[in-house]
Amino acid sequence: MTRRLPQQDRKGAEQEPEARRRVSTRTLLVLGVLVSLLLAGVVSFYASSHPDGLEFVAGEKGFLGSATDHASSGSPFAEYATRGVEDARLSGGIAGVVGVVVVGAVAGGLFMVLRRREHDQHGD
Repeated sequence: MTRRLPQQDRKGAEQEPEARRRVSTRTLLVLGVLVSLLLAGVVSFYASSHPDGLEFVAGEKGFLGSATDHASSGSPFAEYATRGVEDARLSGGIAGVVGVVVVGAVAGGLFMVLRRREHDQHGD
């Protein structure tokens, strides 16, 4: 372990270095999930209602009317909303929260599978 040398303040007096508190991985993960849920569930309602770049260009070039529904247009969370929920704010919030949970579950599952595979290859 290395010893940190004292620092000097503006007047030349020595000061002991401040001990930095480390944030645990669990705390960082929990805060990240909470911020993601807050953004998806609440803040997403205030996002721009203007069409995205692809829709804008299609409208400018005149072929927006020829667009057809995609394969998942009848899904419960199509168009950033929740089918069956009439309140637009609640509908979008539910869709956002479900999206965060699904992405988190898939990412966590992949992490666990790949982590186990790496340990098995090293003989752990």
